[in-house]
Amino acid sequence: MKAEELFEKAKEAGAVPQTAKMQSAFQFGVDADGLAALVLDGTKTATASAYELYEEEEPLPKEGAYDVVLDGQDEAVCVIQNDSVKLEEYLAVSEQHARAEGEGDRSLSYWRSVHEPFFEEEYKAMDKTFDKEKAQIVLESFHVVYRPERK
Repeated sequence: MKAEELFEKAKEAGAVPQTAKMQSAFQFGVDADGLAALVLDGTKTATASAYELYEEEEPLPKEGAYDVVLDGQDEAVCVIQNDSVKLEEYLAVSEQHARAEGEGDRSLSYWRSVHEPFFEEEYKAMDKTFDKEKAQIVLESFHVVYRPERK
């Protein structure tokens, strides 16, 4: 199912207000299927992105906004709503946030061990250099508001 179709189903089901707009549809990280599964089972309730890599025309996520999570085949798996969005220095990301991201052993050391190389590659792709001492990270927390019926 495509993102727009799932978002409309969420409206029809009353999970999302009729007047709501979809902020975005996206895959999580390098393991879209695995991370989408963590969202669906309630383990993953947060994510992080590099503030510096947002394009001028790409707005930052907004608190209260709705997004559609996609799997590795760009199929919509659920609708989430942002509970909070804040900027934090990379080295100040908390153990609590790392735990909420739900990956690996859910520790801050694990979070850094996978996010540092991820951000390095993302920056490199934009002809920039990731500096963990200065990088600003967009931290989002969210909850699932709608998932389609499983067949």
